[in-house]
Amino acid sequence: MVSTPPDISRITGNAPDHVKSFLADPTTLEDVSGLSRTVRGFGYDIIARMEVTEVSVSKKMDEPLKEEGRVVVKMKIEQDMVHGGLHMHGGCSAFIIDTCTTLAMAALTLGTVGKKLSNVSLALNILYHAPAALGEELRIVSTTLTVGGRAFSARTEMWSDTHNRLVASGVHVKLSPSTGRTPKL
Repeated sequence: MVSTPPDISRITGNAPDHVKSFLADPTTLEDVSGLSRTVRGFGYDIIARMEVTEVSVSKKMDEPLKEEGRVVVKMKIEQDMVHGGLHMHGGCSAFIIDTCTTLAMAALTLGTVGKKLSNVSLALNILYHAPAALGEELRIVSTTLTVGGRAFSARTEMWSDTHNRLVASGVHVKLSPSTGRTPKL
């Protein structure tokens, strides 16, 4: 079966087309098992509704010798994202921030070293600024902070485009997985 390349015509930003194509469907980023056609993991339906609208890789303003990745995602708050009060659940906000920071990290590594590097979460720190209700339109802006040999970090701001206010912000730190050496006890 031949797959059709994703439509990247609506994705702005200066990232190369191969980076935009990879990030155009965020569900592929989460398919580490290679079983996405048969196994839909946690949050798959939420990720599938994310619309990537911008992917950029550019020089950092404060550190011109370094580059940063930036990804902007839009989505609408739907029923599977809210708690009983019909506002977005904090756990859902955390999940979206986790996913979108990973998109920014992938944009940078794909755009600079040509591949997505595997990494796992070390810390995810979130501030909740304002509630966002069922039906609101969100704009999630994620930017890398640091990318080193083993550690990666990125920040995200989640905005309500409906009410022009910051809903949540977060900083995510990830590490490359360990090599699987046998511990010396």
